[in-house]
Amino acid sequence: MKVRSLKLREAHKSINGNNDNNPSFCSVLWDQQAHHLVTASSSDPSISIHDPLIPSNPPKILRHHRDGVTALALSPNSTCLASGSIDHSVKLYKFPSGEFETNVTRFTLPIRALAFNKSGSMVAAAGDDEGIKLINTIDGSIARVLKGHKGPVTGLAFDPINEYLATVDSVGTVLFWELQSGGILHTLKSVAPNNISDTSFMNVVSWSPDGETLAVPGLRNDVVMYDRDTAEKLFSLRGDHVQPVCYLSWSPNGKYMATSGLDRQILIWDVDKKQDIDRQKFEDRISGMAWKPIGNVLAVIDVMGKYGLWELVVPSSMKSPTEDIPSLKNSNGVLLFDEEDPEPSTSGGLSEFAEDILCESEPSCRKRLRKQSESEDPDEDIDDELNLLPKTETRKKVHRASKDNLDKGNGLRNTLKMQEAFQPGATPPQRGKRRFLCYNMLGTITTVENDGYSHIEIDFHDTGRGPRLPSMTDYFGFTMASLNENGSVFANPCKGEKNMSTLMYRPFSSWANNSEWSMRFEGEEVKVVALGNAWIAAITSLNFLRIYTDGGLQRHIISLDGPVATASGFKNQLAVVTHVSDCLPSIDQMLEFRVFDISSGTQPLTGRLPLTPGSHLIWFGFSEEGQLSSYDSKGVLRVFTSQYGGSWLPVFSASKEKKSDESYWVVGLNASKLFCISYKSPDKFPQVIPKPVLSLLNLSFPVASSDLGADALENEFILNSMHLSQIQKRMEDMAGACLDTTALDDEAFNMEATQDRCILRLIASCCNGDKLVRATELMKLLSLEKSMKGAIKLVTALKLPNLAERFNTILEERLVNESKGTHKSPLLSFNGRASLTADDAAISKMMVTSNGKNEEPESSIGFSSPTLSAPLFIKKENKQEHEKSDQNQTTNAKTSMEPSYAEKVKSAENVFRVGEVKMTGQVLKVQSQRLSYPFLKSSNNQETTKKDLDQLASLRPSNPFKKAPN
Repeated sequence: MKVRSLKLREAHKSINGNNDNNPSFCSVLWDQQAHHLVTASSSDPSISIHDPLIPSNPPKILRHHRDGVTALALSPNSTCLASGSIDHSVKLYKFPSGEFETNVTRFTLPIRALAFNKSGSMVAAAGDDEGIKLINTIDGSIARVLKGHKGPVTGLAFDPINEYLATVDSVGTVLFWELQSGGILHTLKSVAPNNISDTSFMNVVSWSPDGETLAVPGLRNDVVMYDRDTAEKLFSLRGDHVQPVCYLSWSPNGKYMATSGLDRQILIWDVDKKQDIDRQKFEDRISGMAWKPIGNVLAVIDVMGKYGLWELVVPSSMKSPTEDIPSLKNSNGVLLFDEEDPEPSTSGGLSEFAEDILCESEPSCRKRLRKQSESEDPDEDIDDELNLLPKTETRKKVHRASKDNLDKGNGLRNTLKMQEAFQPGATPPQRGKRRFLCYNMLGTITTVENDGYSHIEIDFHDTGRGPRLPSMTDYFGFTMASLNENGSVFANPCKGEKNMSTLMYRPFSSWANNSEWSMRFEGEEVKVVALGNAWIAAITSLNFLRIYTDGGLQRHIISLDGPVATASGFKNQLAVVTHVSDCLPSIDQMLEFRVFDISSGTQPLTGRLPLTPGSHLIWFGFSEEGQLSSYDSKGVLRVFTSQYGGSWLPVFSASKEKKSDESYWVVGLNASKLFCISYKSPDKFPQVIPKPVLSLLNLSFPVASSDLGADALENEFILNSMHLSQIQKRMEDMAGACLDTTALDDEAFNMEATQDRCILRLIASCCNGDKLVRATELMKLLSLEKSMKGAIKLVTALKLPNLAERFNTILEERLVNESKGTHKSPLLSFNGRASLTADDAAISKMMVTSNGKNEEPESSIGFSSPTLSAPLFIKKENKQEHEKSDQNQTTNAKTSMEPSYAEKVKSAENVFRVGEVKMTGQVLKVQSQRLSYPFLKSSNNQETTKKDLDQLASLRPSNPFKKAPN
């Protein structure tokens, strides 16, 4: 037989430059479609994904481990890649993108072996600490830990029918495990080589594609085949290997096998004939092999990290290795990380998993004598299995019917019930799966139940905002939680013989030991919890609002008007939503909200909570800026503002954003973005594993289609008006607390400048659409004089002389009102640091008539309410001092000389001159003095007004379209 040579290409190098010649255990895998080749080495912390069609292309490198990668496994549908390392961790990645998903588990010693089951719903991991972990890939929970080996476990293999797991250790012991019970069926001691002293050589086991035979390296430089059920030796493959076999791989159809030995050669076997049909010699020992799923190719990798492709492994005169691949009934598997899969094969628990796979596998495999001996009546068991599906459906129907009867109660349908209390940011419990107790803008709290208790983990999105916290063992069965920068609070429903509910608070840091505390409620169940600055709140089934200090002092107990729906906290504010009454016949929930200020003991806000007809509340909380917000099941997000005496504004509608099968799960929001997680039908909420990705969506009012075609600009205009109103409210609050509003001055000025730019674009749209009345209304809403001048230039350039004339008149009236102090500056700060005048007026201000009385402007659009602007609060002056100041100005005016023409021009320039605006970084600082208007008051009000207008008319910008008088 001719020995051929195969050229190998370097894929991995040792991380220690001085040990490049030391052998390492290297791995190689094909994906299902043979589009990618994955390699790894125990001396290299990186994983390489190669393009086998173009080997010269650089591979995609995954660098997530801190030490060498000792094991690889790819799910059957090639959507998930698992890796184990000397750093004791097991990681999952999306494939073929290589995007890191999660760390599913950690061991105390290095990992040596990984394997997916046939459906891809479970991965087995093992290593030097002798235990085998069965991990649910859907949620990352550990279904079971198998213990029975007395040495490092180096090989794992699920049988293709998902009934058994075969394992081998470094001392040569092979164990057969039954997945349903987790027990050991067969133990084969010292049947494989003892390689405990060489980590570059690891014993492996491999099931034949039909699942009937297990192949194990033997003690006589051979491969021994064992029966799947009896573990009896069937036959062995013994040929020209002169040293022990260190790796073996079945062909896709199970007719051939490739074996690699310590003698640095690979043999290709015809399994049925029990003879080798080809071989190849290599410079270094081959530690990994993988048959190409499509084609007659074998991928190999040696202990030095060099890989290659052996073409035409099987002679062309023989049956192809991919021909007549055996089909198994349970071969479709689960699409990992695919949200469109409506029915995963497992919910995460091992018992359910075993029941599912047994129901699928029993009809396809022959009945074993062992199984028959365990059942007194095999025929009855068969009948039960055949009737399993109909019985399951019957139980579901009975359950639904009984539930409907309970829901009817006093003649009410289920849809007319009041919605149950819910914790914002929490997902419903799922048996065997990790779920969110809390997901907010700060971080997450997750839990998973295991053997009667739960494991709780707290993670911060930004690790700088919170400490790194160890996982917590939960013996209470907490079902709700809340999280902020200072600590976390947990609660559970009534449990145990005494029917008690528990509330527990855990601060993240404290100067005192044992700062954690808990409260117990007998016959009273906690429904919702919330956190704030130095307070903790719990609302119970007795409609009690219980408020505690962060030290555990029971501070207040308040009776609420109705059952609680939800609650949320932000700094000193606690917002509670309660039911006003039962649902209306239209299925609408009747809810009201209350905002409590815990620090002052007041209730500043209360009112009805609006919802979209036919919907219910699914999220409630505060924005990053402290704005109260709600989100209903129809996908409408509302924000509470102080406009019109307190109103809810719809700032987002999912129906205009999402796809038909897509929904949004709200996490939080800020002034301009909604933070949410998108999920697809039929899911009702996001899963913890894989880690959900936050989507950022722009806030957008549900504006009607405008006749201008400027919907985006009109939406921006309304949003800016809302933000100005919010700034106004914050400044009022700060003013009431005698706090400095300097920072808000700059924020308001920036927002007004942004609003002016938006208004100018709207004016341009109105001019193009011949909506000149609307353009005039917008002109009156401009804040800055420079913006008003820009509007005049704009309409002049568009050759609209009548509109330019009107704009000039509006500017003149604005300047006159400013000179008399009747047009209040929107950005007058308390500390006198900056005061803006004519060109910095608010969006909508009261206009002044000739007799000095305030009136609404004749033309104003619906958004020009004074509450939409951001008026800053001018210090109240002493009335007598103000009158005295007016008298002094009048006296000075009478004694002043009549100005010359040059002085008039200079005076006019002063009218349009405002303090310099300097940009420092990204902060606008406005420095100006109070504008001294040249047209001074006289004792006769009417004469003065006429004189002022005449003088200003002589100085205003000339209209280029106005005809010269004859």
